[in-house]
Amino acid sequence: MTMVTICVGSSCHIHGSEEIIDRLDAAIRANKKEDEIIPVGGFCFEKCNRHGVTVQVDDDVYTGITPETFDTFFKEKILPRA
Repeated sequence: MTMVTICVGSSCHIHGSEEIIDRLDAAIRANKKEDEIIPVGGFCFEKCNRHGVTVQVDDDVYTGITPETFDTFFKEKILPRA
């Protein structure tokens, strides 16, 4: 199982965490990975960024994830772990 935690703290919320959550849910369904990828919300990882959202995949933390970069991020950082 791959745990994907999306920050929903103040800064990430302002920078689009809700849209990232929606995109993650859609990508999980589209790739039929519902039993392999667990999406959860979390609060501050103390990695706030001026652009985008902070996402933790298992133990690795990535910053600056935007709707425009999400598809590549999903394919390169999340999907291979599932």
